[in-house]
Amino acid sequence: MANTGLFGPHSLDADTIDAEVGDGIGVYVLGSSNNGTFYVSYVGRSDTDLNARLHQHIGEDDQFKHGFLPTVKACFEKECHLYHDFPNQNNKAHPSKPEETDYNCPVCGA
Repeated sequence: MANTGLFGPHSLDADTIDAEVGDGIGVYVLGSSNNGTFYVSYVGRSDTDLNARLHQHIGEDDQFKHGFLPTVKACFEKECHLYHDFPNQNNKAHPSKPEETDYNCPVCGA
């Protein structure tokens, strides 16, 4: 199984998000752990505020992993890699390009 390369897993609740995730942009996965293995159910990113984005997912899953990245392009590319590395997640569509960019997926070119 692929490795996310992200920090966690952490409980997906307000107190834990605030304790573990400061200000910044980045990527995340939602999921749950079983016998020491983390199962990804959703892949996402925030180009503005990762902490606030994770708060929007409270109640949707048990745990999250996260990672901060220095640029919006790096966030998009990491989200694309995670999306392709974990094909059994619940995302309904390929990650969208950040607004006002012409970035293509580094994996499939979408």
